[in-house]
Order: sequence, then structure tokens, then C-alpha cells
Amino acid sequence: MAAYSLLSTLFLSSPLSRFPNTTPKLHPPSLTPTPKPITLLQPKKLSVFSHHSPIFNKPKHNTDNNSCIVSSAFDSLFILCTSLAISFSLFVTDVGPASALIQTPPRKLQTDELATVRLFQDNTPSVVNITNLAVRQDAFTLDVLEVPQGSGSGFVWDKLGHIVTNYHVIRGASDLKVTLADQTAYDAKIVGFDQDKDVAVLRVDAPKDKLRPIPIGVSADLLVGQKVYAIGNPFGLDHTLTTGVISGLRREISSAATGRPIQDVIQTDAAINPGNSGGPLLDSSGNLIGINTAIYSPSGASSGVGFSIPVDTVGGIVDQLVKFGKVTRPILGIKFAPDQSVEQIGVSGVLVLDAPANGPAGKAGLKPTKRDAYGRLVLGDIITSVNGKKVTNGSDLYRILDQCKVGDKVIVEVLRGDHEEKIPVILEPKPDES
Repeated sequence: MAAYSLLSTLFLSSPLSRFPNTTPKLHPPSLTPTPKPITLLQPKKLSVFSHHSPIFNKPKHNTDNNSCIVSSAFDSLFILCTSLAISFSLFVTDVGPASALIQTPPRKLQTDELATVRLFQDNTPSVVNITNLAVRQDAFTLDVLEVPQGSGSGFVWDKLGHIVTNYHVIRGASDLKVTLADQTAYDAKIVGFDQDKDVAVLRVDAPKDKLRPIPIGVSADLLVGQKVYAIGNPFGLDHTLTTGVISGLRREISSAATGRPIQDVIQTDAAINPGNSGGPLLDSSGNLIGINTAIYSPSGASSGVGFSIPVDTVGGIVDQLVKFGKVTRPILGIKFAPDQSVEQIGVSGVLVLDAPANGPAGKAGLKPTKRDAYGRLVLGDIITSVNGKKVTNGSDLYRILDQCKVGDKVIVEVLRGDHEEKIPVILEPKPDES
């Protein structure tokens, strides 16, 4: 560009360019220039000055030529300065690649891609990052420090500042930090948690205009093959989106805290990596259908088998935690043996190891396992059914109790020795929840 400007300047400042009238006119070979008509000059009356000083006509011609030359010089100088300025600006300006000079058309997305992008943009403000802080003492200085021991995801439940996440995300924390989508961080307080279902509720004092509750959906009518979307903060990164389908329904997993089974879990192949726990699982309409809680992977990375707690289960738990700060769940008040031990005996059911006298089962008369005066093991009652529903292992017992309420009277059928008995038991809440 600079070379071109310089060449054009030199050309325009050449002698030929100063006298445009002297440039010969070229005609096409096949055409003959039309002769101009000859006009006879009329005789002029000469003045005294022109008669005695004919050279006075010369200065007029020279003056015209000088003015033409001066004008042409100014034009050439102006063009030269302009060309130099443009050339200098091109050298000093940081010019991008050649593609920057070409205006590319906007990217065209397919309809399903546009829907996915819109879903992510609409729901990202509802997803938060939760940092679990623990107190540690320095071994050398003995100073007490607060260090992050893990992080997870969560989502805004309502405008009151309630945040829903997994219990294992906040377990063992001395303090909790919640970072909203606009990167503002707030201290969070624990409202309550349910270890059995791996659900916890936090609360932050954030302005209401910064809190955008996530739309709540329904999980009872889900179908295998339905598209799902998981939003979270895996590995401490910013918001990420993974997509997949529902691979299975009514799965059962065990709570990481208590080992109690969680029923009706959603299985999905959407990538759920460490840090995604507690994040929302959405349907194609952007409604919440579950909480991402666990993966099945020997290596700890996503292997295409992830599990989410259904929103129908979460909704009832969150309501109780917000109102009462706890979940009132009925218990029998027993300790039972592992399923493998009962299978070795060759019976089917739940073997009662302990039944405290102040618990529901102890009050009803269930007998625990004990040793006699000679040190021999005397098996306790083996629960075979509750309210007519067969019990083959501990998961069956928990599943039946989850359908009951505190204060309900259930009929427990047990195998005592070589005969069966039916014992009525009134269910009570956990001792720490009374």
C-alpha cells in the first residue's frame, strides 16, 4: 500500500501531469478524427501599447504558465503529504490478519442448537458454585487456617436465598462460600440437611435481584430416551453444560453418608464429573427434574453412567428443611445385620441385632440377637414382612418405611425361632429429630 501510494505520487508529480493539455490524444485506428471548423479571426484594433510594445503580450502567457506550475506543485505536494501520512499510518498501526478485513457473515445455528444455547443462557444465572471450607492448623506455626477442601454446585430455589445442593458437598465444612453467576461470593448458612437422601439446603443474604430461582419440573412422567441437560462447575471451572439422554428410571443407589437406599433415581449418560454434584438436571424445556448426585465409575471420571435424585423426592425434602430445619422420617428403632450374614444363615429377611428398649421396636417386644450364659449366639427376630409387603433385605425395609409417616402403626411379621409372629409397632422419629 505504501509503495503504491509513493508510485502514484511520483506519477502525479511528473512533468506530463503538470500540463494536462499537452498530453496527446489517441484515437482508435479505425476512426478518423473529425476536423474542427476553421474560424477566421476578426482583426483587432491595436492599442498604442500593443503597437509600440508587442512584448507586453508575452508576460501574460508566462504568468499563466507560472500559475499553472505553482498550482500543479501545490497539488503534487498535497498528494505527496497525504500518501506519506497513509503509508506511515499503515506502518505504525497494528493491523490484524487479512481475515479481519473480510467481514464474515454471522454463524448460522440449527434449531436444536439454538434451543440448547437458549436453555444454557436462561438457566445459568440460577446455578451457583459452592466452596467447602475447613479449618486446618499449621504444623509449624500452629496458626489456624481456613482452606478449601472441596467444591460443588447448587441452584437457587427461591427468592429468599435458599440454595439446594447435595449433602456430601457440604459435609465436614466449617464455613461455606456460595458464588453466584455474576462472580459475587456470599457466606452461606446451613438451613438443614437429609443425610439419607443426600440433600442439603443453604441460605445466603444476597439481593433479590441477583437471585433467579430455577423452574421446577416434574419427574413422575419422565421417559427413557428423553433429552436431559446438566449444568455445573466440574473441576472448579466456570459454568459448563453437558447433554445426554435418560438411560434408565427407578434406579436405586445408596446414600454416601448413611448407606440408606435412595429410590427412583434417574440414570443418565450426560457427563457428571467431580464438581457437578449438586447441580441441576434439566429437561428440554429448562425445568428442573433432578439433582446430579453420583456417578458409577471405577476411575472417578465420567463413564456415561450418572445418577440424579428426582425432583419429586427433592421437593418434599426441601419443604420440610425450609419449614422445620429437619426431615421427620419414621424409623423402627433397630440395628440389623448385613445382608450377606443373613444369606449365610440360609434365610430371607432382616436379622435384628439390637432393639433398644426405649425405641419403637423395643417397646413393641422385638427380640435382638444376644448370647446365652454359655456364650452361644442366639439369633434375634428376623423381619420377613411389614404391612404385608415382603422384606428380603435392608433396602426393602427402608423402601417400605419411606412410604410411612411418623405415628403410623405397622404390622411387622417376624420369624422367631421356628415360628412366625405378627407384632404391631408404632413408628417414631429419630431421637435427634424429636
